[in-house]
This record gives sequence, C-alpha cells and structure tokens, in this order.
Amino acid sequence: MSNGRNESLRAVIGKKVLGESRYDSITKALRMPDPLPAIRRYFINTVFDSTCVVLGVIIGTAMVGGGDNRIAILTIITSCLALSISTMFSVYEAENLEKRIKILEIERAMLRKLDKSSIEKTSRLSTLITVLIAALAPWLAATVTLLPLLLVTDLEIASWLAIGATIMVLFVTGLLMGRMGSRDHPALYGVRMAVVGIIVFVLSMLIERLL
Repeated sequence: MSNGRNESLRAVIGKKVLGESRYDSITKALRMPDPLPAIRRYFINTVFDSTCVVLGVIIGTAMVGGGDNRIAILTIITSCLALSISTMFSVYEAENLEKRIKILEIERAMLRKLDKSSIEKTSRLSTLITVLIAALAPWLAATVTLLPLLLVTDLEIASWLAIGATIMVLFVTGLLMGRMGSRDHPALYGVRMAVVGIIVFVLSMLIERLL
C-alpha cells in the first residue's frame, strides 16, 4: 500500500517538474527491458574506475608530489571531466549499436521499418538516459573526494580524508551491488571493493616512492 502511495507521489512530482508528456516518455523508456540493467552496469563500472583514478591523483599530486590543494583540486576536476566525456561517447556508441541491432531484429520479425516509430523514439530516449547517468558517475567520486580538499586547508590532513572518502565510495558501491544482486552478505561486496581501493593506494605509493 505504501509502495503504491510512493509511486503515485513520485508520479505527481515528476509530472510537475518535467511535464506530463515528458514524464510519461521517460517512464516508458525506463520500462523497456534494457535500460535499468545497462544503467546499473555502466554507473557502477564508471564510479569504480573514476574513484580509482581520483585515488591515484590524490597520491600523485597531494601526498607525494608536494603540491597544494589547488593543484590536487584542478587535477581531480580535469580527470573527472575527461572520464565523463569519454564515458558519454563510449556508452552512447555501444548502446546505440545494441539498440539498432535489436530494432533491426524487430523490423525483420514485423516485416516493416520502424523509423520514426514510437519504438524507435523510446529506444533512443532510453539510450540518452543511460548515457546521461553514466556520464554523471565520475562526478560522484569527484564531489565526495573534493570536499576534504575544499574544506581543510592542511594538505596532508585533507589528502588522508580524501583517500578515506574514496575508499568509502568504493565500499558503498560494492554494498549496493550486493543488495541489488540480493546477496546474503552485501557488506562483503563492499569490503571487496574497498580492498581493491586499498591495493591501488599501496601500489601507487610504492610506484611514487620508487620513482
């Protein structure tokens, strides 16, 4: 009962913010078989990749490089911008190809073209939604990591806080993966992801010291 109320409340808010026709189009696109699994897959992968990149940036520019907060902040922002643009185009090309293949299969089954049809338009919109969410994923890692560097003036303390934040992002990402997969112990997935972050941290520190 409460789920029904929550859904109706979300619908009312969504229609007011986006407009009824746009909200209905987005809802229809998300109800297709492919978008939600693709969004989860790309979002988790991109968050993981960008978090590890940010972790390396902090070690290279802040902890070992002897720089200041501004250098670390600018490097994180530019790195996440590059990751966001790269993700946007790679996901668009991959999803656009997959959607086109599926539409061709439907066309062969229906013996008619689907250009400018509702199916083609909904498929295109689902691709754009997937691309947008995947492109925003690097900024999640950037935002969480940048907060200590923006709020704490002492670079060493800010760096350690930022590293802790990146490990926490990895843990939460793994935890969500475990819960979405209906695993008995989702926290183990979080720990596993956090351990990967710690390994990246240790290897990066070793490389910096050797060079």
